[in-house]
Amino acid sequence: MVRSLWTAATGMIAQQTNVDTIANNLANVNTTGYKTQTNEFKSLLYQNLQSQTTSANGENKPGSVQVGLGVRNASISTNFKTGSFLASESDTAFALDGRGFFAVQGEDGNVYYTKNGNFKFTLATNGHMLGTSEGQPVLDSQGKPIILGEQYVVSKITVSKDGQLCYPDEKNNPQPIGVTMGVFQFNNPGGLEKLSQSLYKQTAASGEPINEATSTAVEKTDVVQGYLEGSNVQVVDEMVNMIVAQRAYELNSKAIVASDEMLQQANNLRR
Repeated sequence: MVRSLWTAATGMIAQQTNVDTIANNLANVNTTGYKTQTNEFKSLLYQNLQSQTTSANGENKPGSVQVGLGVRNASISTNFKTGSFLASESDTAFALDGRGFFAVQGEDGNVYYTKNGNFKFTLATNGHMLGTSEGQPVLDSQGKPIILGEQYVVSKITVSKDGQLCYPDEKNNPQPIGVTMGVFQFNNPGGLEKLSQSLYKQTAASGEPINEATSTAVEKTDVVQGYLEGSNVQVVDEMVNMIVAQRAYELNSKAIVASDEMLQQANNLRR
C-alpha cells in the first residue's frame, strides 16, 4: 500500500507537467510561428514480487509477478507541422512554406533559428537592416546580416519565393539585387532547443543546419511575402487533452485516498 502511494504520486506529477504543457500551447495560440508541444510518458522500474517458478503441481508458470512503480515524463516533443498562413499588410512579413527556418543573430553573436517572419527594416550604419521585432538582425544565405544601402527605398523591396530580394528597375520590373534571405533546414528539427521569443538553438541532436541556398539534397522552402505563419495549435484538441489530463490526475489522487484508507484500516486492527 505504501508502494501505491508513491506510484499514484508519480502519476499526479506527470499529469501536472502535462497540464502545464497544454496551458502553454493554449497561451501561444496566437503566437506567430509557434509549434505545438506534446508530453510523452514512460513507465518507471518494475519490482519483481515473484520470479518465474513452478506451481504446486510442478507446472511451469507462464510468467513472473511484477508491479510497476509509476510513470514519468520522457520528453516534450514539438510538432513542426506548418500552421495556417495569415495575410499581413506589412511588406516585411514572411511565411515559410516548407521545412525551413529563418536565421537571426542574437545579442550574444550566436545564430538562432525561427519560424516567425514578422520582420522590420531598421536604421543601420549606411543603410537599413532587416531585423526581428526585438531588433535581432536577419541573416542572408551567407550568414551575414541583411543590410541595404541608402539608395534603396525599403517599401519597394519585394522577395521572390526563393528568398531573393528584388528592387524595381526603370520599367518598374523587380530585379534581384544580389541578396538572398537565409533559409535553413535540420535533419532532426525535434532536437532543437526551444528558447523564448520563438527562437530555436542548434544542438547535437538536431544536427548541423542545412543551407538551402547551397544544398541540393533537400526540398526547397518557398518564402511567401505578405503572410505570417500562425501557430499550429488546435484549440479543440488541446481542450480534449486537458480534460483527459485532469481526469487522470483525479484518478491518481483517488488512488492515494484509497491507499490511505486501507492503511488506516490496517492500523485500526490493533484496537
